[in-house]
Amino acid sequence: MKKVLVCGAGGFIGGHLVKRLKDEGFWVRGVDLKEHEFSTLPADEFIIGDLRDPRVCEKVLQDIEEVYQLAADMGGAGYIFTGDNDANVMHNSATINLNIADIGHKLGVKKVFYSSSACMYPEYNQLDPDNPKCSEESAYPAAPDSEYGWEKLFSERLFLSYNRNFGMEVRIARFHNIFGPQGTWTGGKEKAPAAMCRKVAEAEEGGDVEIWGDGLQTRSFLYIDECLEGVRRLMESDFTGPVNIGSEEMVTINQLVETVMEIAGKKLSKNHIEGPQGVRGRNSDNALIKEKLGWEPTMTLKEGLEKTYPWILEQVKALVAKA
Repeated sequence: MKKVLVCGAGGFIGGHLVKRLKDEGFWVRGVDLKEHEFSTLPADEFIIGDLRDPRVCEKVLQDIEEVYQLAADMGGAGYIFTGDNDANVMHNSATINLNIADIGHKLGVKKVFYSSSACMYPEYNQLDPDNPKCSEESAYPAAPDSEYGWEKLFSERLFLSYNRNFGMEVRIARFHNIFGPQGTWTGGKEKAPAAMCRKVAEAEEGGDVEIWGDGLQTRSFLYIDECLEGVRRLMESDFTGPVNIGSEEMVTINQLVETVMEIAGKKLSKNHIEGPQGVRGRNSDNALIKEKLGWEPTMTLKEGLEKTYPWILEQVKALVAKA
């Protein structure tokens, strides 16, 4: 039974990944600063620990063949794009990746998956909301729109360096807005789909939904199960990456809200307010993943939201009941 480590197992994607790997028959150790907030994970071992500490990394990497490195200091637009958290985002995430790469190499870890982000793509290619360019080769000349993106780009190069110099196998994916149940849905670190589901769930019929900016900024959103399928296919392939794992179904934020309202059966008005927005346009380019893995995501945004909205509605109702 292959022993794997999931870093960031207490988070949204990490928690789902632990379940997927256990279903596939792996022995799984999870590590995070905290337990998973919404689920009891089936990990064979779960360690509460800070991966910025080399001693913790030495402990959790013992006897591990493969690592899924998803641990990072991150959040939604309200956390990433205000600038207030830049030092923590850069320091915390880079320290984790430096530790995992170096200590993993020294302890003989065979393969590392690293979760990068579409935030590392140049801002100058994402100014037109209707025609963003996010193909993998467009990453350079580098000009991410946030320190979060810069750190992701640095860490991509870090793991690729360990691959070149020490023969450590690495697989790198650039995630594009992953969403689904059992993720952060309130508090400022939630991503757009969860935030809009929450706002619609909280709104009274005939009320409104606050949207940062004019709502014409574009994005694509990928359901969690599709993300995990892409990760596993990449990990089992002979392709290093980096490769996009995301949906090519580009929508405006206004359209995202309208889809959630349709699922909820609510008629609400949109209230556009000032707020952090990130780039004007972003969409996954799936040409490379189709070429290298013979696969791409197919689930529509609406199908994913139909699975996500009821879960967030339950959370909102439970919170109201406690009040």
